[in-house]
Amino acid sequence: MHDEFLCHVTGYGVCGGRRIGVPLGTYRAPTLALALWWLRDRATWIAERLDPQPGDAPFPPNALIPVGDSVADVPSVLRAWCADLDQQELIADQLAAGRLVRIATSDDTTEYELLAESVDALRMQRTIPALVVPVA
Repeated sequence: MHDEFLCHVTGYGVCGGRRIGVPLGTYRAPTLALALWWLRDRATWIAERLDPQPGDAPFPPNALIPVGDSVADVPSVLRAWCADLDQQELIADQLAAGRLVRIATSDDTTEYELLAESVDALRMQRTIPALVVPVA
């Protein structure tokens, strides 16, 4: 069983023709349960900022408009992932097995990525001898 997990949330977009990543948060979770909680919390945080409810805050008239049908609904995807118990169990199993987990969704301008990995698995990878490739 892996005991600690590194969790990251990043937004990626294109600026000046280059893909740029903007860190949106990092958490070192002391337990698997807290890692899963943090990932769901950050997914909800992103969804609420992308799709606020007009009654939740004073928005000027016409500040919120629906997007076209061809644009992916990132907030709905993230909310559905948070509510999907089978997905949560799958993620927990993967993390407990020491695997890197990546949840990603995107709209027409930005990709949102949630990552989690076992600290123990990272440490074990560092103990594996490096592959040395001869340079000609």
